[in-house]
Amino acid sequence: MDRDREEFADFYQRSRDNCLRAVLASTGSRALAEDLVAEAFARAWASWHKVSRHPAPAAWVVRTALNIRVSWWRRHRREVPLDGHDQVEVADESAGMHDGLLAAVRRLPQRQREVVVLRIWLDLDTNTVAQVLGISAKTVAVHLSRATASLRTQFVPAASQGVPS
Repeated sequence: MDRDREEFADFYQRSRDNCLRAVLASTGSRALAEDLVAEAFARAWASWHKVSRHPAPAAWVVRTALNIRVSWWRRHRREVPLDGHDQVEVADESAGMHDGLLAAVRRLPQRQREVVVLRIWLDLDTNTVAQVLGISAKTVAVHLSRATASLRTQFVPAASQGVPS
């Protein structure tokens, strides 16, 4: 039990910030992202024997956090929001990301956003991303290509892309 606790503690220390950034990219709310990641890590600890053998435990945590959000949304989707109370917060500087980049990633289609988060931010290889998302490695490459092309158009000036002004 002590060995498991040490392994999990090490995994948590190494992965928490990256998992938080990945979930923050999808939620836009630091407080919500922190709650989702905390719940996902709690579930990871509860299933540590299974999660520790997963090819990408950090991706398991991110996917679990995002699934928790979807489950919550399904339970609460019929609620009527009060004016101004459901606005997305601007990510604070402690998140370690440029606000413009975070906003641009949030505007990507969901699957492209998931591929960027897992492949780039969590630094998982293409095959692992494919396995986590349940798609082929070729599909991962296509989504990543489309996402980077979309992001590039938002951040690279038109003149440097060879497009006449």
